[in-house]
Amino acid sequence: MKSILRNTLINALTLFLIAQVISGVNVNGGFTTYLFGGFALSLLFLFLKPILNIIAIPLNIITLGMFSVLTNVIIFYLLTLFVQGITITEFTYPGASYAGFIVPKVFINGFFAFLIVSFFQSLIFSFISWVMRK
Repeated sequence: MKSILRNTLINALTLFLIAQVISGVNVNGGFTTYLFGGFALSLLFLFLKPILNIIAIPLNIITLGMFSVLTNVIIFYLLTLFVQGITITEFTYPGASYAGFIVPKVFINGFFAFLIVSFFQSLIFSFISWVMRK
């Protein structure tokens, strides 16, 4: 029970941070939507991810584990289906320039938007969990 509550709060915080950074993530409804989204995401990771990983064992063996990234994408797609206030849509990265390095303007379609969101969620969740352990 304690770990579900902790994961719910961390997932709600990661949803908030991702919605602030990535323009393709929209959360309507305020604090309750973040909490409900964090709870739904915690339940999906707790119950659905092991099932998807077992089903995807042959693909994980063939791709040397790279298919496991797509299980997170599937979980975020299901999150947008289950929680009405959370949407992940395509967006345009405006580009950047720093010290002579130029990243051009890039259009990110729907699939890669889910992929980027799942990457950032994993990164932020791991960082917050690491900080809480210290």
